[in-house]
Amino acid sequence: MATQLDLQEQEQIDALKAFWKQYGNLLTWTLTLALAVFAAWNGWNWYQRDQALKASVMYDEVDKSIQQGDVDKAGRLFGELRERYPRTLFVSQAALSLARLQIDKGKADDARATLGWVSENAREDDYRAVAQLRLAGLHLDAQRYDEALRALDAATVASFEPLVADRRGDVLLAQGKRAEAIAAYQAAWKGLPESVEYRRLVEAKLTSLAAAPDKAASGAAP
Repeated sequence: MATQLDLQEQEQIDALKAFWKQYGNLLTWTLTLALAVFAAWNGWNWYQRDQALKASVMYDEVDKSIQQGDVDKAGRLFGELRERYPRTLFVSQAALSLARLQIDKGKADDARATLGWVSENAREDDYRAVAQLRLAGLHLDAQRYDEALRALDAATVASFEPLVADRRGDVLLAQGKRAEAIAAYQAAWKGLPESVEYRRLVEAKLTSLAAAPDKAASGAAP
């Protein structure tokens, strides 16, 4: 009986040796690769958290300067934030706040540059859309109508379509294209829910152009 068990064990050992001889290297490399991927994933997550933490500290400094109205210091700190942590959410947030301050301080060219960076580099679609809308407004103020329309063409986030249409109407009206402006305002009005107060402003624009919307037939979102 013992001899039979010994033979069975020897056969199992021999089978294991044969299997390992054939597949051992493959299994070793597969396991090594899996461990390396896991380590890299953990390392990347740690790096992302570390970058976000450091970026948040710098963002606080930028925001503090903005709240104080120190546009030069805020611009300098933002430049450092953008250079060190360009892929973090804090950069886009800081840029939009900085652009607003730059506009308030009469630095329209600087604001256009800041918003242009966000519209081209922000990772988040919503931030790019906001930047493109504000950039279009600055171009409109400077009577750069073609540039304003190009900025609006780049704002393709679905949730921003009514606001883009409204701003497009502003640009077209400034160009003297009354009929096209009305069409753009109508698209904006129909796209905005009745509960959104901004819809009233679009309605006022249409009314001033003798094109008050037909509310009964609008089919607008409630």
